[in-house]
Amino acid sequence: MGRLTAIVLGSAAGGAFPQWNCRCPVCELAWRGDPRVKPRTQASLAVSAGDGRWTLINASPDLSQQIRATPALHPKELRGSPIDAVVLTGAEIDQIAGLLSLREGTPFTLLATPASHAGVAANAMFAAMTAMTRRAVAPGERFTLSGGIEATLFIVPGKLPLYLEGDDPELAVETASNVGIEFVREGARLVYVPGAAGVTPAMRERFARADAVLFDGTLYTDDEMQRAGVGQKTGRRMGHMPIAGADGTLKALEGIAARRIFIHVNNTNPIHVAGSAERAAVEAAGWQVAEDGMEIVL
Repeated sequence: MGRLTAIVLGSAAGGAFPQWNCRCPVCELAWRGDPRVKPRTQASLAVSAGDGRWTLINASPDLSQQIRATPALHPKELRGSPIDAVVLTGAEIDQIAGLLSLREGTPFTLLATPASHAGVAANAMFAAMTAMTRRAVAPGERFTLSGGIEATLFIVPGKLPLYLEGDDPELAVETASNVGIEFVREGARLVYVPGAAGVTPAMRERFARADAVLFDGTLYTDDEMQRAGVGQKTGRRMGHMPIAGADGTLKALEGIAARRIFIHVNNTNPIHVAGSAERAAVEAAGWQVAEDGMEIVL
């Protein structure tokens, strides 16, 4: 194990892949068992410094399944867990629902911005989390995780969680409701941004210093869901910039030397399909597509 290790617990957007109620062209391949696509659970990451303790980044609704699929997260004693903490990048349902899978009495710390803590606190079910210690972290504040990993939350353009946004949400705003996270240990630097409505100059500078960047790959084109006939919202309306196009991620992050990996990939996104023109385009631009179980060792 290197100075800093990350395991992709889940690589899909909300609803996972294939989505349970979808037969879009990409999900159709998965339901048929096409070998060009791989099932994926909802986006989450685990990081460690190699001391046996792990920090989760977001707690997806698929967390129980992800723990069972990841030997490093299996309990090592009669009662207990290698999971030391959970850090939230937001309070969307697919970022917090998995906390309920951690309610059986083993202590851990939940770290999040005050805005994300408020989103959790607004749901009475989380009052059952009596072994969970809540710690607020302000964007820009450096804090230390197990194994001496230094972490910083930073604001990313986005929007409020869907269940809080109201009828006329502000889009691509910079608030503590949507953040990315940077990990640093002994010079190794990893950045994780599962949701972004844009790339600011400060974000690009941060990415340029990183060894690896996992970034929002929700939709390939802004109108992807509309064209697939499965939704009326554009990607930007949902707080996600597209991969392709003059104002997309490939263009915005062109020339970044870090290892670049798309994560939080929507079920409609053709980059799920090995050999597709869209997968070829992102690979030609130097990007990878995350898969469940992928390890990143720095």
